[in-house]
Amino acid sequence: MNKPLRRIAVACLVLFGLLFVNANYIQGVKAEELRNRPGNARILIQQYERHRGPILVDRRPVASSKETRDQLKYLRVYRNGGLYAPATGYYSLYGATGIERAENEVLNGTDARLFVRRVVDLITGKQPKGGAVELTLNDDAQRAAYEGLRESGKAGAVVALDPRTGAILAMASVPSYNPNPLASHNSKEIQRYYDRLEADPSKPMLNRALQNTYPPGSTFKVVTAAAALSSGGYKPSSQIPAPDSLPLPQSTHAIQNFGGSSCGGQTTLAQALQISCNTAFADLGMEVGEDALRAQAEKFGLDSQVEVPMQSAQSVFPSGMDQAQTALSAIGQYDVRITPLQAAMVAAGVANDGVVMKPYLVNEVKAPDLSTVERGQPEDYERAVSPEVAGQLTEMMKSVVAAGTGTSAQIPGVEVAGKTGTAQHAPGEPPHAWFTGFAPAGDPEVAVAVVVESGGNMGSEATGGQVAAPIAKAVMEAVMAT
Repeated sequence: MNKPLRRIAVACLVLFGLLFVNANYIQGVKAEELRNRPGNARILIQQYERHRGPILVDRRPVASSKETRDQLKYLRVYRNGGLYAPATGYYSLYGATGIERAENEVLNGTDARLFVRRVVDLITGKQPKGGAVELTLNDDAQRAAYEGLRESGKAGAVVALDPRTGAILAMASVPSYNPNPLASHNSKEIQRYYDRLEADPSKPMLNRALQNTYPPGSTFKVVTAAAALSSGGYKPSSQIPAPDSLPLPQSTHAIQNFGGSSCGGQTTLAQALQISCNTAFADLGMEVGEDALRAQAEKFGLDSQVEVPMQSAQSVFPSGMDQAQTALSAIGQYDVRITPLQAAMVAAGVANDGVVMKPYLVNEVKAPDLSTVERGQPEDYERAVSPEVAGQLTEMMKSVVAAGTGTSAQIPGVEVAGKTGTAQHAPGEPPHAWFTGFAPAGDPEVAVAVVVESGGNMGSEATGGQVAAPIAKAVMEAVMAT
């Protein structure tokens, strides 16, 4: 073979080799990515050929599929969409969110735990179906949370937990949205509605319960009290300074008590929590120190992300602070930021003898015939405080509701433990209103956190006791009634 022919043969061989490598790369490495592209019409048709399993609350579907006569065989339908949208999310031609995304393989029937069912369906000739996901939500508690937030007149969120297990009993976010238009088979309709939601300054698609962080205000005083009691240097009866005004070190600013009130110059730690004395807790924070406050906050779950299975935003306790910043952080201001889920975890940890349980939203994974495939299992997250300290905090929080700032959370015949909060967040803006607590205090069934942004319809006059505590009360009552 002459030299030119050899060159041509080698070039052809290289080209064939490159073609072979490229074909294997596309089929082997890129196949999954190409298959899952939103614009892949073939895959979309395949996905909508299969009956997608329901999402259940109290054994009733809040998301289900119905048969259609168009090219996509099944349409996703959401019952009381706005009520459950923060949990279910939506399933659309353009993707999925919430439980629809987190448990997609169960719902579409491709999960490995449903393999036997798929084999049986193949042998019997049945059309494959997706499995079902039952949530831990309590329908009555969810409704109480949602309606309470709507009546407040502003955006906000509620999370309720079973402190003994970590099961999420309510997860409400207001404003909310209707997932049904996003589940449409009409791509133009989907895009119009999605664009409208995205342009809405109130952010209705934001799950404020999991994905938004807020300054916790005075609710954080529970963490500061926990750090002090755990240090061994303080008891609920310990006398601590409580000046009318506390000058901040190396600063021209001073911390005042709410409404310019007086705490008497000196008070007990228990009394300081009951009346929510800012100066006492700011001074206590400086005495306990930044490191002890951060260690305690992290034991409750701050500075970590939580999957429920959707991932929450990370609650933050700042680092590298000076004394003035430490004082502000001890009363839940400066750069402290928490999610409503995290606030509920703090209350739940105190309620559960000091042990924080890992929050979870999926109660059961079910096969298409609704037989149980897997059940959610309680799991310890962290021991935040000793049982002794948890008991001391419980008694202190009971006094907040019995005779302090949280009397609006009182439930006849039931002892309630709680803490209010009024959190500054922007100059000239009304404060956020908070309440976190649990009931019954002696044998807790529910721990709850409520935040109403910018004071709700009370604006600058709002407090956590006036605005957030009544919502928490309604949620706790709903759980205890079931």
